[in-house]
This record gives sequence, structure tokens and C-alpha cells, in this order.
Amino acid sequence: MTDGSRTTTSDTSRRLPRRLGACLGAAALASAAAVVVDTGVATDRALPRAAAAPAAPGDDKGPVGWETYRDPSAMAEPRGGQSKQFSSFDRSGGNDDGFNGTYSCLRTTDKGCVIADKTGAGEVSSIWFTHEPQGDVSAIGNITIELDGQTVLHAPLQDVVDGKVGAPFVTPLVANAADNAGGVAIKVPMPYRNSMRITTDHNPDFYHVDYREFADPRGVPTFDPQDPATDVIDRMRRFGIVDPKGEAEDAEQPTHQDVNVAPGASAQAAAVEGPGQINQLRVKLPQAEANPHVVDDGRAFGPGGRSRFQAHVAPNNDGVRVVRRYDPQVADQVGQLHVDGQPAGQWNSGPARPGQWGVQSLDVPAELTSGQSTVDLANTFTSSSKDFNEFRYDVQSLVNGQWVRTDVMDVGPSHPGEESTHGYQVDSPTFARDRLQGTYPTPAEQVQSSDALMQRTRLRISFDGKTTVDAPIGEFFGAGLGKSDVRTMMSSVDAGQDGWMTAWWPMPFARDAKVELVNDSGVPIQGATVEVSHAPKENEDGVRYFHATHHAGGTRPGQDWNYLDAKGSGTFYGVTHTMRGHIPPGAPQATGARPLSANSPQANQRNYLEGDERFYTNGSASPSWHGTGTEDFFESGWYFRDGTTFSSPMSADPQHENGTNDCQYDCTSASRLLLPDAVPFTNGFSASIEHGPNNDEAANYSSTAYWYGGQPATQHPSDQIDPADPDSRGQHGYTAQGEQTAGLNSSFEGGKNPTPFERNTTTATGPVSFQANLDPQNRGAVLRRLSDQAQPYQQVEVRVDGQPAGTWTQPLGNKNHRWLEDTFALPPALTRGKPSARIDLVPVQGAPPWSAAQYTVLSQ
Repeated sequence: MTDGSRTTTSDTSRRLPRRLGACLGAAALASAAAVVVDTGVATDRALPRAAAAPAAPGDDKGPVGWETYRDPSAMAEPRGGQSKQFSSFDRSGGNDDGFNGTYSCLRTTDKGCVIADKTGAGEVSSIWFTHEPQGDVSAIGNITIELDGQTVLHAPLQDVVDGKVGAPFVTPLVANAADNAGGVAIKVPMPYRNSMRITTDHNPDFYHVDYREFADPRGVPTFDPQDPATDVIDRMRRFGIVDPKGEAEDAEQPTHQDVNVAPGASAQAAAVEGPGQINQLRVKLPQAEANPHVVDDGRAFGPGGRSRFQAHVAPNNDGVRVVRRYDPQVADQVGQLHVDGQPAGQWNSGPARPGQWGVQSLDVPAELTSGQSTVDLANTFTSSSKDFNEFRYDVQSLVNGQWVRTDVMDVGPSHPGEESTHGYQVDSPTFARDRLQGTYPTPAEQVQSSDALMQRTRLRISFDGKTTVDAPIGEFFGAGLGKSDVRTMMSSVDAGQDGWMTAWWPMPFARDAKVELVNDSGVPIQGATVEVSHAPKENEDGVRYFHATHHAGGTRPGQDWNYLDAKGSGTFYGVTHTMRGHIPPGAPQATGARPLSANSPQANQRNYLEGDERFYTNGSASPSWHGTGTEDFFESGWYFRDGTTFSSPMSADPQHENGTNDCQYDCTSASRLLLPDAVPFTNGFSASIEHGPNNDEAANYSSTAYWYGGQPATQHPSDQIDPADPDSRGQHGYTAQGEQTAGLNSSFEGGKNPTPFERNTTTATGPVSFQANLDPQNRGAVLRRLSDQAQPYQQVEVRVDGQPAGTWTQPLGNKNHRWLEDTFALPPALTRGKPSARIDLVPVQGAPPWSAAQYTVLSQ
């Protein structure tokens, strides 16, 4: 290990400064591990595939609220609404994304700092914060969430993310800074029919609120905080272990094929006839060795002590195997394993082996486990040169002659959520370690060939003759740097011996599907196994195919790294991003770079993580999402707590290397899944992220974006109104009261349209009215406004042909980049079948003048 010393109290790791380079003080993490123990667990029987909630007539919203989690198979279906984000990003375009809280409050009221504020129907999809020190959010105070005028949550934010307020705000739907390596997250979907506001007692510094906007409230219930959603919680607690979609009742027998692929060759590994849907894809590469460099946290106990937890097993098991990761620098650790109180085997670590990780397994006879879905495991101290330590347990069930991973118990103070959900307890503790680094004794040449296989063997999938998946096999499953353990809701990598790489993305097709392995690694693939589970499914014309779009290369100064540029319509569901920074240790601080510490001239090797994500939908010049940092996008914080690895249902940072394996300097592989906060698009989508604070850090990047699409655009411009142009005003019968016209020379936020431009814009203090042309076959329409956002909280009541359509509220403001394109969705019931409609915009009393330089009418 990098530090052979042991202490009897929890260690605090050395914390590198983030961004501004201020040295951070040590912070005790013990309080972060104090969460309410919830021993409720799901059974291991086949999870039923949930039925989709019935939609209201003409409703195109897709799953709303808990249905997003209950029916993941609907990911392939159209998803309605508009996905947007509030965040603390630096409005000037710099890197003050929360350090001073300059841009964190939309406004301040007697209740505190308003961080999200919207009128109309919608859904709060995801909330993330971080705060100094290292993600402790106690200083933020209470979080108050008001939906439709009712307070649905008012509690200390730290208690919420610790799981102390109770279901549905429990792990893994909430995560604290220990769970997520420096960030805290709330993944409870909270729909609302009329309004939403989120306030914190004190300035939160760094935050994101992802939300959806709907054109009307049909089919949208107001979030009920009394609904514990136990079925969702139980299912999500099995993330990375079982298919979140459940088992399809009409599933075919899985196809199972062994494959050999010579270097430079390709081989078909599966072929399925349709119409149907692939529900699970598994791949096993025997030549791929587990990444030898592992950072983990753990605990230990001494004489008279024991640990215990509950684990899932397959009810039809023919025995169970328990695999323990431990620190062998403590010699002669002997402990007794008990299963449901019965002796089941003995651990014996043997002589000390400093600097290495130890792995042992015990096979439990079937008479102790058969027919059960959960078992209670306990380890008791027998003898040791010091104490008995444990860092991780993998539980495997023997089913039909194969060992199948059925649970993981990752022990340690950096995994309070996992400890809580497994009811983990320890008596007579002697040791708690946040981070311990060590290696497995794998020969270097094996590591090199394994990394080559994971990084340069491509998984290629074609549906109905169209190749939509073509990505490195490791990155596709979430492990871009080599074979490391990964668990998210939609994929997993079991890095143990003969472990599977598994994906649960629903992949529909109308005629056929083909899976290939393409070997560009230079290493022969021998005895690989590909298994495909599928079921019949009637897919009409216009299948929205699953895509995994790969992009790799060197970063370019001044340009965002592009995750995805897609045409037509679809839904973006996330990305795995592999980053290799080019900042050598001891390098002098470059212009614009952040130093290693406040008084150091050296640059921080992780400064590439300063980049913000920016998403653009449907051709808008303004980003619908504008984040605050790369690790923030992956729902962590403070450079992933300086390299701490983690996995959760929606985000993961399973790999960090610094000068090890094939990583020359500093390397990270991370994943973010957007299930509740997926981004639908109707006419094009672009997702990108900066590399460094000003796109100024050199790096080699690779990314694989997950999305559904491949269909034509479902929205197009049907009219354009220019309030400053007399001809346009005359053609549209445009009128406005209290109107003024002035020129504006400014630019947009984000990096897509950085060049300033000038044009005339209008402001009105009284009603605005104009005739808008629509596509007569429209199923709804969207108004897109180009405006001056120098004054926030512009607000008007919208009417369509005299009928109320809702309140258009824009709380955003920016005096640096003043041009803004924002949108308002018109209720389909007010536009459907009409060739045109009269639009009235009536300013709300007390609001700033309503600004507009152009309106574009987009017919759905």
C-alpha cells in the first residue's frame, strides 16, 4: 500500500485544492457515514417488468414521476417536454462557478436563496450540490421545495442527503458526499402541475437543478412526499446486479456464443430475428485482467468483534460463494464466516504482504442457502497479528452450473449508502479508512494486453441493417481505462475472475439485430463469450434505435469536447467519458490554470476537470444545460475528492490512475446516466464539455454517448416574427403597448455562439399581440424568443386565441452575455388543427419590461 501505517481512528486523506487553489482544512467524515439504517431489501425472485402508466389522450410526455424508474423499457419511446437546468455557472464566462456564490441565487427572499423557480407544469428531475469542505453541505442549512404552492420538503439539506428524513428520500435516491466522492445528489423525481420553487437557507455555492417543462398538466400528478415508492427503492438498490426493467414474461432463450477473433479481424457474435428487443447483453473476455491498481475504503475489528450484513442470493442456488477483499499487510487474519447463524467456513489471510490487495473466497454449501433470497452473513474475529479487516464482499450464487454475482457489499466510510441498505454493523471496531491504495500482483505484460483489449476491441451492433453502436468495449460498459468494477443502473463490469460485462439498455428492432466484436487491439481474443437475451416486441415503422456514439482524440484549444451531435428527433440518456490529462507532475502553472495550492507555482494535474458541460436542443443558440465542472456533471465534487472512486445508479467514477498502467499523468473514467433527467430533442441535439476552465488544458479524450433516435425531426419552424421590423409587424398584426426599441451588441452564453452581434430589440410594459402561423397538422407548438436577459424575472401571461395558456416566466439574467433564446410550449389543445393563432403576451404586474428581438414559432 502507499501508506503502510495503521491507525485506530478514521484517516483523513490529503486534499488537493480545487480550482482556486486554496488549501482546504481537514474535515471529519464520520458524521457523513451516520445515516438511518433501512433494512428493507428486495427479494431475489425475477423482478416483474412494470407496466407503463396509461397516458392521457393525446399525451406525449412519456413516463412522468416514479414511472421513469418503474418502466425503464420506455426509454426507447418518445419522451416529451423540454429538459432544462438551473445552475451556479459563471455568467461572465469565467470559472467562478460557485466559489464565491456570485451566481448561485436567482434572487434572495425572506426564505433564503432561490435556486430554481418556474411556472407551468413540469418535473424536478435531479438536484446536485457541493460545498466546502469536500462536499459537506451542512452550512447550506435547510432546503425548501415548493410545488404547486405546497411545501413538499423542508429539512436540513445534510439530513436529506444522509437519508435521515425517510423514504422516498433514502439511498440510493439520495447520496451524500461520502457516497458520491464529494457531491450530494437527490434523484427523487418530483412532478408539479402549476409551479416549482427551490430555496436554500444560505447561498449553496455550487449546484444544479435539472427539470422538465410540459406544455400542459395533463397526466402530471403533483409529487406526494408521503408516497415512499418502496418498489422503486428496492429495485434501485439492486443497481448493477439485476436488470432494472425486470424479466420479460415472453423472453426467448438467451443466445450464447463463444467467439475467437484474431487481431485486425471481426466476428459476428449474435444474430436475432425480429421484430423484438434485446433486453440484456453480456460479454466475457477471458484475456481481460482486472485493473491491478485499486483505491478502496474499509473497516476492521478486533478480539471479540464481528461484522454482519444481509446479502441477496438466487433462490434456485446450488450454493453460494463469498469473496472478500482485504488488506494483507496485517498478517494471519483468521475469522469465522457464519450464514444465518450457522458456521460456513474460515478466513485465513496467511503471512503479511504489504503493498498488495488480498482476495479470498469461501464456498457455502447449498443446504445453508438453497431456496432463500437473502441470507445474513457474519464474520467473527478468531485471531490476528492486529485485527481483522474487510474492504469489500462479492456474493455469487451457483445457478445452473454458473457462478452469478447476486450482491456486492462495499464496506467503508466512503460507502454509507451501501452499508445502510445492507444493514451493515460492526462490533469492536479498530480501524476505518477512507482511502487505501494498493495493487494486485498481475504481471505488467498481462495488464498491458488487457488494457489493449478493453480499449481497442470494439462492440458493434446493427439493427435492421443500421449500425448504431460502435464503441470500445470497455467504455461501452463504463470502464474506459481497463477492466475495473463498474455498477450503474444500466450496465456493470464484474472485474472478478471470469466476470461478465453486462448492459441492460432496451434495444428494439423491427427485423433483425446483429452483434459483432472487432479486434483492433493487436491481442488475440480466444474463448470470448457473448450472450444476448431478447423478447418478441411489435415495433411499428419508425423504431427509435439505441445508439452508442463514440468519439476519441486530442482536445483542441478553445473548442468544447463533443459528446454528441445528433440530427432529427430522439433522447439523450448519458455518457461514459475517459479523460487522460497532459499535465505532468511538477509542471509550472500555465496561464489560466489553477495551482496545486495557494502558494505553489505548480499546476494541478487534474485541472482538465474544470470544464463545464453545455447541451443545446432543437437548434437553440442558448444552452439548455450549462454546468459548473466536469466532476460536477458526474455528480461528484472537488476533483472526485482527489481521486476517490465510487459507483451509484446514475453516476460513477470507477477508475482513477496517476502514472500507473498506461496512464502517463492523470487519468479518469466516469459515467453519467440521465434517466429521470434525460434530454429529449425534436430537431437536433448537441452535447459537449470543456477541457479546463477555458478549454485550455491539453488532454486525450474518449467518450461514448448513449441515446435513442434515428428518426426525422418532429418539429419545424412555421413562422418568424421580428418585432423591430415594420414589414414583419404588418404581416403579423403585431402590436405592443409601452414599447421601446434599441440596439443591442452582445453575445450568447456558452461556447456555441461566442461572437458578439448587434441587432434591434424591443421592450414592452404593456400587452403584446401578434398572429402566428402554425402547421395545420400540428400536435402542439413552441414559441422561441430571442431576447435581452439583462433584467431577470421577465414574466407574461400567455393567451392563445383569447384562451389562457399559462405564465411565461424567465428568472435568468445575465448582464455580460445578454442574448438569450428561451422557449414556451403552447398547450396542444389550443393549437391542434389550426393554421394560425392569435398570441397575446400580457406582462405581469411588477415584472421588468418584456424583451423580444424575434419570435420563432415551432410546430410539433
